[in-house]
Amino acid sequence: MRIFDPHIHMTSRTTDDYRRMADAGVRAVVEPAFWLGQPRTNTGSFVDYFDSLIGWEPYRASQFGIRHHATIALNPKEANDPRCLGVLDLMPRYLEKDGVVAVGEIGYDSMTPAEDKALATQLAMALGSELPVLVHTPHRDKAAGTRRTLDVVDESTMDTGMVLIDHLNEVTVPLVRDTGCWMGFSIYPETKMSPPRMVQILKEHGLERMLVNSAADWGHSDPLLTVETAKAMLAAGFSEDDVDRVLWRNPVEFYGQSGRLDLSDIEAPAATFAGSSIARGGG
Repeated sequence: MRIFDPHIHMTSRTTDDYRRMADAGVRAVVEPAFWLGQPRTNTGSFVDYFDSLIGWEPYRASQFGIRHHATIALNPKEANDPRCLGVLDLMPRYLEKDGVVAVGEIGYDSMTPAEDKALATQLAMALGSELPVLVHTPHRDKAAGTRRTLDVVDESTMDTGMVLIDHLNEVTVPLVRDTGCWMGFSIYPETKMSPPRMVQILKEHGLERMLVNSAADWGHSDPLLTVETAKAMLAAGFSEDDVDRVLWRNPVEFYGQSGRLDLSDIEAPAATFAGSSIARGGG
């Protein structure tokens, strides 16, 4: 088994989490820039944060054989804070870094005019840098936020194949399915998706352009819910190849469009998925 978690906030996780993830078959992650919970009061705090995403976290992950990449952005929530807007002027130099594979998370939190402007500005940056984009859909009014997101993406002239619309659910996936955008699903306790719900979506909508992530962060979350989803897929009759497509090949294909995804020298787990303790419900 090999798992690529395409959206996880390891800054908020412990080193023990890296060990557990490696033991379970997680071999690669992408960490999007996001809101850390405590409001940032100046642009300099983003500099330190971005430096950590492209320096310290890749090193920490490498100690456990996990390849770490990042996405860089002004997140939607802080786009409403004038004290944070200077980060937009700093982003271009970070978007040139080798370990940065997309612009993100961008999108909507409260769907304000400030968020409109930040989203459009960062889509333009992605176009200029020839990078994919990772888009956060809001927790509230999700369907309206998803529609508004798709309108702004369309106005930007961004190739939809370079766009990942994340945090989708049963209501919003039909809105995105036929747009050409990639579809992201966060397996996250209480507030987002569960493994059984994800399996049902895959049964209904297929595997094409589907990405499954844990979105694990400082909240009630679990970095192994990608593994639990793989187990649920197998139990529901999906093949090992299906699991590999959704939990490895799809994120590789999406982020590989950046030209910066480096997965060389990653060791495959010794056991096959079907024969491993994970497949048997252990681990």
